[in-house]
Amino acid sequence: MYSIKLVLGNSGPIAQPALAMLSPCIGVCELNSADICTGCHRSSSEIGAWSSMTDAARSEIMARLDQHEAD
Repeated sequence: MYSIKLVLGNSGPIAQPALAMLSPCIGVCELNSADICTGCHRSSSEIGAWSSMTDAARSEIMARLDQHEAD
């Protein structure tokens, strides 16, 4: 996940992102016959687009991956 931290600027506190959304990548990068990574369970298109996705889009994928782990 990510959070916001406040830092003191010349004109008062400024909100800055503390951390970017983390990637679910675990370094086991092999695609199965369904084009899904056997390590992180994302599709190749999700992996390729990850760095340009919004936090909301990444959160949706992370929620799906969390549900996949729970099943």
